[in-house]
Amino acid sequence: MKKTQQEKLQARQINPPNGLLYSGLMQIVKLLNRQIHTTFHFKADPRQDSGPYVIISNHASRVDYQFTGPACYPRKLNFVVGYNEFMRFPICLILKWAQAIPKKNFTPDLYCMRQMRRVIQQGGCLCLMPEGMSSITGMAQPVMIGTGKFLKMLGVPVYYTKVSGGYLTYTKHCLDRRVGRVEVTVDRMFTAEELKDLPAQAVEDTMNRLLAHDDYIWNREAQVTFGGKGQMAKNLDTLLYLCPKCGALHRMECCGNQMRCTACGNTVEVDEKYNLRPVGSESQCPELISDWVLLEREKAEEDVKDPTFTYSGHVRVGMLPAYKTLRGEHTSEICGEGQLSLDRSGLHFDGTVKGRPYAFHLTTDQVPTFGMCTDISRFYTFVDGEFIEFYPEGRDVLRWDHLTEEMHRINGGKWQNTPYRHCK
Repeated sequence: MKKTQQEKLQARQINPPNGLLYSGLMQIVKLLNRQIHTTFHFKADPRQDSGPYVIISNHASRVDYQFTGPACYPRKLNFVVGYNEFMRFPICLILKWAQAIPKKNFTPDLYCMRQMRRVIQQGGCLCLMPEGMSSITGMAQPVMIGTGKFLKMLGVPVYYTKVSGGYLTYTKHCLDRRVGRVEVTVDRMFTAEELKDLPAQAVEDTMNRLLAHDDYIWNREAQVTFGGKGQMAKNLDTLLYLCPKCGALHRMECCGNQMRCTACGNTVEVDEKYNLRPVGSESQCPELISDWVLLEREKAEEDVKDPTFTYSGHVRVGMLPAYKTLRGEHTSEICGEGQLSLDRSGLHFDGTVKGRPYAFHLTTDQVPTFGMCTDISRFYTFVDGEFIEFYPEGRDVLRWDHLTEEMHRINGGKWQNTPYRHCK
């Protein structure tokens, strides 16, 4: 019987990347970094470490391999990459040639853990992003629970990169590349001996503190210009969905470099340094885009305090094809629709998939957050180990994300927020 794409992936045994191929990829990366004016600052140098190690990073953008690979080269890295990316052509070919390890994000994945251990046991080097997903907002998220315990089990040195400007070059809400400057600081986070002595919780707290980053705070001081071609507000309403003046939700409209609330007329301009400026004496806005996002999270925190609070909407449902790969910008195949809802008991879906009735329920422990493959137009989770993606009718993906995370937290979930916002 013909094997599915998932069965083929699960049968792979990961080995060190081919030296010639990896060298070629690094030459391409070098060119890409030159185009976006990337600089590296070494406080510790993993290139000089001949033993196995792990390098981690704040997950600034969808192209963070550009910033971690060169920091270690000529040491070759086995990258841990979202499972669904292995279903997209042609990137799936590059990932397989590069011996990347697939990971089902925000859910236990024993295959991934075994392959990561295999790389270290072979004397290789791992690169993983402990936040689990590239930044949605320009701010770092807390690392996923269990990362500290896993690093202690591996028992090798841990290096890290702090990427500044990566998000502002490749934002999540707009897929245009905006060339400015990217700064990458490279340092060591733990020696093997330090990992052995530290409790797992202390390891995760150190990771959260050292990886904490806000690209908007960084650029408030750096004032780097990022070329937006007169479209700095493009799709920004998917990120900034709450009017800071009247509180209306999903009433912001974007045109060129400006956003306007259709409920109250509040108008805000964004310049190429991502500075915000109210337009007219009656308009108002926070200082930074990330401050604006925090207002939205605060509203979600308040909303979920009501034990009867629910949020729901009609969604289309996408799943991964069993025997073929996806092309272009597609991240799943639409195969159903239904009603998605969130309350204190968890996430519920009731609808049809592939022409048949389909329903599921996940507790808030099972879904602490969502993944987003490309931009803020859809989100995904895993149900019984299967990838499922949701396409809402409205532009409320980030609202779903904020509410789901805060519902997990108010229920006492382990993935709590951290006090760290930015670390130089």
